[in-house]
Amino acid sequence: MFDRICLILSIIGCLNWGLVGLFEFDLVAWAFGGPTAIISRIVYTVIALAGVWCISLLFRNNAVMDD
Repeated sequence: MFDRICLILSIIGCLNWGLVGLFEFDLVAWAFGGPTAIISRIVYTVIALAGVWCISLLFRNNAVMDD
């Protein structure tokens, strides 16, 4: 379950970066009051930690991922 949550957060982060790259629109900053707002920084940090966790998925045995 934790792996799926991290994957979902990583996907959200990817979509946000896609919006920034294509349209110069930061959805997280827009939703939470700007890029320097404390809640935005928390969201950015949680998404970054989820992305780091997802790196571990690359090195896992497939049998573990099926659970």
